[in-house]
Amino acid sequence: MKRCLLLLLALAALLNAGEPGSRVTYAGGTMPGVKARSDLRIDVLEDNNLKVSGRGSSFTIPYHDINTLEYGLHVSRRYVEGALISPVFLVAKKRTHFLTIGYTDASGNQQAMILEVGKGEIRPLLVSLEARTGRRVEYQDEEARKAGKG
Repeated sequence: MKRCLLLLLALAALLNAGEPGSRVTYAGGTMPGVKARSDLRIDVLEDNNLKVSGRGSSFTIPYHDINTLEYGLHVSRRYVEGALISPVFLVAKKRTHFLTIGYTDASGNQQAMILEVGKGEIRPLLVSLEARTGRRVEYQDEEARKAGKG
């Protein structure tokens, strides 16, 4: 039993290790051809470009074209879980992390993308983007600042 569990965990780690970057969900913005709620990967490992890839599509944004980085939280109570499973869920809060990246495209037009980022991936992503772009992250409020800085 333990061997099977260890084997499954090792396989899961190998499957996740195949693609570089952070998993994000495209919440909205001005990116043509990308539907809301699409799963994407955002890779900050390249020296000059931010790489965004999804199913069958991939594009890069030069770091020097990024002009806005904004981080915010959406905090909500777990009413559905509380009603269906246990009243204990009413005390728990669900935090959704959003990153907005504003940039100018090759035509000089302002573009933006709003990404939903996982809890464990937001801090490294914010630090990397600040370092690569030379821009400071703008926080929507004090609670977002605390969550983003750790």
